[in-house]
Amino acid sequence: MPEPLTGRRRHPSRRAVLAAAGVGLGTALTASLTACSAESGGDSEGITLTFSWWGNDDRASRTVKAVRLFEKEHPGVTVRTSNGDFGSYMQKLATQAAGGGIPDVAQLDYRQISQYAGGGALLPLGEAIRDRTIRTSRMDAEFVATGTYEGKQYALPAGRGITGYAYDSAVYRKAGIATPRPDRTWEEWAEANRRIAALGMKSPDGRPVAGTNDGGVNEDVFETWLRSRGGKLYASQTELGFTEDDLTEFWELCDGLRREGAAAAAKDTVQATTTETSPIGRGLATSDYTWDAPFPGYTDLLGEDIRFGPTPSTDGRQGSYFKPSMLFGVGSGTEHPKEAAQLVDFLLNDQRAGDILGFTRSTPPNRVVASRVAKTLKGSELEIYRYSQEMEKYGLDAPPPAPPRGDVAIQTAFKHQYQRVAYDLATPRESARELIDEANRELRS
Repeated sequence: MPEPLTGRRRHPSRRAVLAAAGVGLGTALTASLTACSAESGGDSEGITLTFSWWGNDDRASRTVKAVRLFEKEHPGVTVRTSNGDFGSYMQKLATQAAGGGIPDVAQLDYRQISQYAGGGALLPLGEAIRDRTIRTSRMDAEFVATGTYEGKQYALPAGRGITGYAYDSAVYRKAGIATPRPDRTWEEWAEANRRIAALGMKSPDGRPVAGTNDGGVNEDVFETWLRSRGGKLYASQTELGFTEDDLTEFWELCDGLRREGAAAAAKDTVQATTTETSPIGRGLATSDYTWDAPFPGYTDLLGEDIRFGPTPSTDGRQGSYFKPSMLFGVGSGTEHPKEAAQLVDFLLNDQRAGDILGFTRSTPPNRVVASRVAKTLKGSELEIYRYSQEMEKYGLDAPPPAPPRGDVAIQTAFKHQYQRVAYDLATPRESARELIDEANRELRS
């Protein structure tokens, strides 16, 4: 049966959406009132759409410029835009979903698709794709599928991102470490970090410099490690794809490197909320697990010696995959579903919009647009584009479906449980057992 592209309102309960998004009611209300945003456009006698996203000033200015071109191409349609930083944006979106509906077009995180689609806050886009209001023929089918939930398309990827390590190439040369390749193993990666620690370098505040950040707090690092071994984070929307033994082994690796001084100290990992406050940003480590989109910020901060390299492998098998850096979805309460879908299509497929937006949301999912824009890239942006092409040629497994609705809570629990290990409050196995129990309760609730 075709998925309807209608303006029929199907709103989830306020408390259900806030709970799914991991946002407290009071916090969300405060964020709704105080979140920093840039507003433009206004009501007109024609159609007015609302469009919101998160991101820096460059993304904001480019997006508004592309939106103005869309308005010019669609007389009678006005788009009111707003953006904010990631944290306040997520809180505000959760409040909007619970209180009456998200904007007509909203930028979404991969982890939000199951939450908002399952809660009725997003409009199915199948009909818009079938009638080519939204075109997907120049996007990889496996990648488009990352915006599905229970077999229906609810969002389209706005950028194709991939993970890697920002690393100081000058320090790697000093330690005699070869340029990282996609087939470098986790064991070789660990040994490289030990060799860097053995150099005895000192940070600006006089402390020893570690080889890397501590990935034990990061569910993304664990997923990369797990996938390189043929595993997966989730077996289904209600079942984990890993065991207590898997997580124990991963956390024992991370815990051991930290104790050796090869990974950053616990207190420095806890303080890391931005590139500037991360161990590498503070001169306390020489590499940092990150995504390609924010990588240029590392070179801006730390200089041209910072390069982008692949995550380690298990016997040559890579755990990285091409993940949507973010997605565009249409609010289920929109009164203008056709025009909202046209805006999504324009941002993804119009070559002029592609020229304006560039790589502000990572590699454009439309291959023709990406190839066109890539010709203008320089410096670190060109490096990450070439990196993504290298990894594609090397061979990566298909991306998994969007994480289940409980993943946001599980991600928070993951960080908390490893911090217990890092501060000697639990062993890796004790924390792994508790994480498994918490995750199972979350997935089955």
